Amino acid sequence: MKDKFERHKQPWTPAEIDKLHTLAKKGMPLKSIAKALTRSEESVKTRAKADGLSIAKLHRE
Repeated sequence: MKDKFERHKQPWTPAEIDKLHTLAKKGMPLKSIAKALTRSEESVKTRAKADGLSIAKLHRE
C-alpha cells in the first residue's frame, strides 16, 4: 500500500528546503528524507536536483 500525500503539488517552504539540505548533506537516503518531509520521493528528488544536491542511493537488498 502506498502512502497518501495530502500535500500534493504544495510549494516548498524555506524550512522544508533547509531540512532537505541538512538531511541530504548528512547522507540520508531518499526514502528517509521523503518520509521526514512528508513528501513523495519524486518531489524530493526533483527539488534536490533543482538545488544541486545529491541524495544517497538506498541500497537494495
